[in-house]
Amino acid sequence: MNAASTTISSRLTEIAGPSNVVADPAQLGAYEICGKSPGAAVRPGTSEEIAEIVRFAAAEKLSVVPTGARTKLGMGLPPRQYDLALDVTRLDRVIAYDPGDLTLSVEPGTPLRRLEGVLAGHKQFVPLDVPFMNRATAGGTIASGVDSPLRQFYGTARDYVLGMEFVTGDGTAAKSGGRVVKNVAGYDLHKVMIGALGTLGVITKINFRTFPVPGAVRTFVASFPSGERALDLRHRVARSPLRPLTLEILSPRAGELLSSDVAARIEPGPMPPSALAKEQWAVVASFGGTGKVLERSELELRRMAEEAGAAGIVALGDDKVPGAFGRTREFVPIALESGAAATILKLSAVPARMQQILDAAAKATDAAELRWAALARGLGVIYFALLPNEESPEALSRVTRAANDILAECAALGGNAAIPWCPAAWKSALPIWGPDRGDFEQMRKLKKVFDPHSILAPGRFAGGI
Repeated sequence: MNAASTTISSRLTEIAGPSNVVADPAQLGAYEICGKSPGAAVRPGTSEEIAEIVRFAAAEKLSVVPTGARTKLGMGLPPRQYDLALDVTRLDRVIAYDPGDLTLSVEPGTPLRRLEGVLAGHKQFVPLDVPFMNRATAGGTIASGVDSPLRQFYGTARDYVLGMEFVTGDGTAAKSGGRVVKNVAGYDLHKVMIGALGTLGVITKINFRTFPVPGAVRTFVASFPSGERALDLRHRVARSPLRPLTLEILSPRAGELLSSDVAARIEPGPMPPSALAKEQWAVVASFGGTGKVLERSELELRRMAEEAGAAGIVALGDDKVPGAFGRTREFVPIALESGAAATILKLSAVPARMQQILDAAAKATDAAELRWAALARGLGVIYFALLPNEESPEALSRVTRAANDILAECAALGGNAAIPWCPAAWKSALPIWGPDRGDFEQMRKLKKVFDPHSILAPGRFAGGI
């Protein structure tokens, strides 16, 4: 360790304590991002310590990347500079919970599974049924912007994060929003933190709106010979009075992935062998409510599925928690574990354009002679996995060609596209954040306001912000 590193470790030790500073290169490998490891890692225990660490980093021109359980560090671009990993997992308290007001305040390192347990006693929950659920923390989930199958009914985090506290890039403690559902004071600045990958601030507290658990939950799987017919059912449901908790469309290969040994390891909950028919598209829909509500939902869904040309429909039974079909939630990690070079595109468009985008994506991928799997959410978000057999220059060439064609077609249809996950070595060759954005100048100005020294996760966001 050189003199500069010794000085940095000494100062971090003064702030967070000797047991909460990591300088051993072997241990720092746990914080690696796309092949880059930090010079040190620090685990603060309070928001005040976070602010002090960031002020020190700003004064020394050290880059800082906030981390939690590290399940989503592979998203985005590698940081241009990576001096400090700021590990917030010690900040894991439930600060306040008012079941009567449906509000919850937590620190960023709080595991989502622990939140489930806290809220379950009052028959409430926060609809963050996200990938990597068994390890994910509240802060990492919000900072990465990953969505949930439950967005079909409850929306995204932007709809139920009431406020936040965070530390900006100059070490200033700030807050936005509040702790009540009806809050009209100030601007919703905290919403820019959602999905920013820690490039604008270090989250120190999150205020959520909670929701009542919707009674019993029943999940249905309808099988179809084509994606067009599966999407027809989606459109029929959208025009009906039915309000499903989740509504997902799976391509045949996505069904194979969710039935695989890899899927069983990641999400071990039992799945009936007849749930996903071989070589069939599937629509997976979950409904919540009383027995009568579920009976009516099933009757209507079966009628509409038959009209849309379903080959069959299977009821998976009643479940005690929403998001019952957990393997659709874990589609991303299942796809990533199914191949060393799995590359996942996220395509967003109005639902009326989903068929065109899926057709264009399938055509481009077939032309590149790649396997693919798709999971489409009913509100217009498609996770399209390219599955080359190996991580090689030739495979990268095929993936690049397919990805560029898909992203261009998505943009032409008025959608947005990005590549949240791919092999680290391929990131310099792929358009990770999609086509050039017209709002980049506004994004750059926002970065300058929140992080004037550009020390927070520099380079990880669109345009190298």
